[in-house]
Amino acid sequence: MEARDILVHACCGPCSTASIERLLEDGWNPVLYFSNSNIFPQEEAERRYEALLQVAHSYQLQVIHERYDHESWLQSIQGHEMEKEGGLRCEKCFAYNLSQAAAKAQALGFSHFTTTLTVSRFKNSKLIFAVGQQLEGFECIDFKKKGGFEKSVQLSKELGIYRQQYCGCEFSMH
Repeated sequence: MEARDILVHACCGPCSTASIERLLEDGWNPVLYFSNSNIFPQEEAERRYEALLQVAHSYQLQVIHERYDHESWLQSIQGHEMEKEGGLRCEKCFAYNLSQAAAKAQALGFSHFTTTLTVSRFKNSKLIFAVGQQLEGFECIDFKKKGGFEKSVQLSKELGIYRQQYCGCEFSMH
């Protein structure tokens, strides 16, 4: 791996757009990693993966697709299903997804990894950083900065990609 290679946990196509542009501007060589067993139902996860593939194609980037395992994710948040959005359930979800990204980064020889989750105005970047910093190689990049969220909305429209209406899990659908 080159020193500036970075594995990017990509939650969806729309959030990846502005994040990719920022990483490229900052001199990173991103490889996208779709590992989102939190997304429900599986058909929704597949729609988001297809949107990510469209984005990756536009930027000529590689995508690594992890096997969908919603049951494992449910076990990781067990007891916190009814927490309000942004609470402990979300923290456990971040820990699940970032731990998977850290393991994949290590297995593939990446020294650095990050997540597109910080681009969303609905996500607490400080909480994501607190979880991520417990894992070796995590890069704290707040993709919300420099108008990232607004840029992601604009780029999604330009690319004509699917933009979801809820975070991902069945508990965030309401």
